[in-house]
Amino acid sequence: MLDRIKVQLQYLLPKQGLTQLAGWAASKQAGWFTHLVVKGFAKYYRVNMQEAEQPNLETYATFNDFFVRPLREGARPVVDGEHQIALPADGAISQLGQITEGKLLQAKGHDFTLEALLACNMPMVEKFHNGLFATTYLSPRDYHRVHMPCDGVLREMLYVPGDLFSVNPLTAENVPNLFARNERVICLFDSAFGPMVQILVGATIVGSIETVWAGTITPPRSGVLQRWTYPTEGEGAVHLKKGEEMGRFKLGSTVINLFPENSITFSPALQCKTPTRMGELFAEIR
Repeated sequence: MLDRIKVQLQYLLPKQGLTQLAGWAASKQAGWFTHLVVKGFAKYYRVNMQEAEQPNLETYATFNDFFVRPLREGARPVVDGEHQIALPADGAISQLGQITEGKLLQAKGHDFTLEALLACNMPMVEKFHNGLFATTYLSPRDYHRVHMPCDGVLREMLYVPGDLFSVNPLTAENVPNLFARNERVICLFDSAFGPMVQILVGATIVGSIETVWAGTITPPRSGVLQRWTYPTEGEGAVHLKKGEEMGRFKLGSTVINLFPENSITFSPALQCKTPTRMGELFAEIR
């Protein structure tokens, strides 16, 4: 009964307003009050501050500064094999596997279409027909910077406006088409094994989604789909190495990766609900 109430509240709450309020509050410097909130959050969620570049909680002037804290050097070794792909984020695997008949598994009893996820960008959809996908959920306690699983050259970025449902496991199990209806930033890269997509999915109280090449993508939330294309060389080209940071969430969320058919084999250690640490083995290039 309690779970049903939590899910129904997702439909009733003013998610846009709550998210704007949370983003505003998280960016404010409020002295002792900010430190009190940060300490309470870190204690409640058992955040491991020994991994942080700055473990002293009082060094963070805003909640956002704390939430996107960088890790100390060496805290996340990145697999360095030529054919090894690295996990992009700390969190847990929600689902992974084959894209079958144009559909991705969201949770037991729920799937969603590749076409909807990629906002009907059909040239992009065709690249991942019968491909593979992996969905990684970042909980509040996790490190919230997202890194490259492989060397990549950015070719296209889409901002897709949408809802701001929570993306926690309970919501994923009960809200149809969750990842295809939420706000998201879709990044298409060229890689040694073909195209690769990394999607940053927004959620309730995710105050901001950022990339290292464009800065803050959202807010503002204009409600209009936006598309950017990038050259492979010269001015404006974006080349990122495996393990380099590519984006971050200021509160919350989920990362979805897409790979072409027969391009990679996921690590057998990865299953639904497997914890992930950025830099560890994600997959092997075939």
